[in-house]
Amino acid sequence: MTSNTLIEVTNISKTYGQTIALGNSNLTVGEGELIALAGPSGSGKTTLLNLLSGWTKPTTGSVSIRGQDLKYLIPGKNLSELVGLIDQQYSIVPQLSVINNVLAGKLGQWGFFKSLFSLIHPLYREKVQSTLDGLGIGDKIDNKASHLSGGEQQRVAIARIIMQSPSVILADEPIASLDPARAKDIMDIIKNQLISKKQSLIISLHNTELIKHYCTRLIGLKGGNIVLDIQQPLITENTIKELYI
Repeated sequence: MTSNTLIEVTNISKTYGQTIALGNSNLTVGEGELIALAGPSGSGKTTLLNLLSGWTKPTTGSVSIRGQDLKYLIPGKNLSELVGLIDQQYSIVPQLSVINNVLAGKLGQWGFFKSLFSLIHPLYREKVQSTLDGLGIGDKIDNKASHLSGGEQQRVAIARIIMQSPSVILADEPIASLDPARAKDIMDIIKNQLISKKQSLIISLHNTELIKHYCTRLIGLKGGNIVLDIQQPLITENTIKELYI
C-alpha cells in the first residue's frame, strides 16, 4: 500500500446462497479521488458500496481503509471516521428535526443521546445551517423530517455525511430524484467538501454528463464483476453507454 492509498480491496466477493452479488474483485483507491460507479441494475454497484462501508461483510477477501481491515472494526467512532454511506433509503429518523438528523452524522464520535437528543451548541447549529443553506433547505432546519419531501430528505442525508466528515464518502444514487440544476448544485457542494478536506468519493451515477464533469475515474460493473476501470481522459459517453448494452 502506497502512502496516498486510502482504500485497498483484496479478492473480495459476496454471495447470497447460490447468487453471486459481486465476483472476485480487487481495487485500490487513492486520497482525493472522485470515482463513479456505473452499470445496469443488478450489476453489483450497491453490493460493492455496502462492502466498502463495512456494514456488509464479504464472503471472501478483505477491505482496508487507511490500513485498517474493516472486518475488525465495529460500527462506531473508528468506522464513522473512516467511511460514510448515503444509501437509497436515506436512513432519516422521521420523528426528529432536520438539525438532529444532520447531527446524527456525529453519532460515532458523540454517542447516541448526545447526537440525537442533546441541547445543540450554537457553533454546531451554525455549521448545520450553513450546510443546509448550500443544499437549498436552510429554512427546514427545525422542521420534523417526516414533513419533508423525498428530495428534501435526500439532501438531509447528504448534509449528515458532510457533518460526519469521514475519509471516504460512499453514495448510492444520491441525486437520482433531483432535477438537473439541483443535482449539479449538490455535486458542486460535495466536490468542494472533498477538495477542502482531502476526502474521496465513490458514487453510483447514471448521468453521463455528471460523470464526465465531476469524476476523475470510472469503474464499470456488469453481472457482478468489475469490467472497466479508467481515468478521466478516457471517460466518454460511448464508454458509459456500452456498460448498459
